[in-house]
Amino acid sequence: MDESLLRTLTPTVISILVRRGADFAAAEDAMQDALIEAVRVWPDDPPGDPKGWLVTVAWRKFLDAARADTSRRHREVRVEAEPVPGQGEMADDSLQLYFLCAHPSLTPASAVALTLRAVGGLTTRQIAQAYLVPEATMAQRISRAKRTVSSVRFNQPGDVATVLRVLYLVFNEGHGGDVDLAAEAIRLTRQLFALTDEPEVAGLLALMLLHHARRASRTGPGGRLIPLAEQDRSRWDTRLIAEGVTILQAALARDRLGEYQAQAAIAALHADAPSTSETDWLQIVEWYDELLLLTGSPVVRLNRAVAVGEADGPQAGLAALAEVSPDLPRYAAVRAYLLERAGGLEQAAELYAEAARAATSLPERDHLTREAARVRQLLQA
Repeated sequence: MDESLLRTLTPTVISILVRRGADFAAAEDAMQDALIEAVRVWPDDPPGDPKGWLVTVAWRKFLDAARADTSRRHREVRVEAEPVPGQGEMADDSLQLYFLCAHPSLTPASAVALTLRAVGGLTTRQIAQAYLVPEATMAQRISRAKRTVSSVRFNQPGDVATVLRVLYLVFNEGHGGDVDLAAEAIRLTRQLFALTDEPEVAGLLALMLLHHARRASRTGPGGRLIPLAEQDRSRWDTRLIAEGVTILQAALARDRLGEYQAQAAIAALHADAPSTSETDWLQIVEWYDELLLLTGSPVVRLNRAVAVGEADGPQAGLAALAEVSPDLPRYAAVRAYLLERAGGLEQAAELYAEAARAATSLPERDHLTREAARVRQLLQA
């Protein structure tokens, strides 16, 4: 039984059922019934066309459930003999399922959970473990999300930007469990990349690959956070970096710049540098300028101040930081870093300690606490 094949086919089959007239929840239930049947039948009698087999069985399961439900006796359904769609139709169906799971009526948390369940094919238990919540809580979240989108019918194109935000949330917010959510987000984005020619989809895939390439070097023993400047670059995955750069270059060549492409370009410059001091900081500042034009994001402005400090010196970085609100998360840590480089050790130590108190994760809090202690030692030397 090829589990990866089943996970790949799941969104396609659900999409076909939805297009034929099933609501989302009913389509997903029918697909689960078909998967149970596949587990029972396929080991002894594997089908020649697994996708066609799943579509046929899932559609029959849906029809059986619809007929058994007296409140749905008059539902309009197509005939059971409807042929399996061709390749182009399947691509449209699968893309629609991405749009459905990232529907604007859903909260970000619900959209993420529904995407992992319906598009990713993960179990409720796996999703709950990944997000460190009880399985019952996650089941309720997914059920509410399915009810919310069950009556949605697409009469206009879906929003790719919303889908990309959901996939990036999956990439960034996974915490644990037996499923690597970063790898799962990359897998799903690869599928989306195959379904659409949008340059921003390529940009997000490149960004994920470039970030994922540095994953092994980001933490030390006990989960200790290792900043970029101290990472062992020999541990970076050069295969993923090369793939990410190739995808990014092809996207940039289409001259339809978006925020994920700009972020990926910054990540590529970091990945290309032998060390922090040899990084092309001037070009990184230019990309942050492009990103600011695209997003106007305060977080981008904060990160740009760091890049300016590396390119033109800490005083220039502090001047750039003056344009950022002090209420922004990580502001104190960035100001501490720039002040330390400018020689303001006493204030830097205080700001590192302040940033540690405001940190939202234990690794970040531990790192900033150690930075505060290190600068205090410099003051005593």
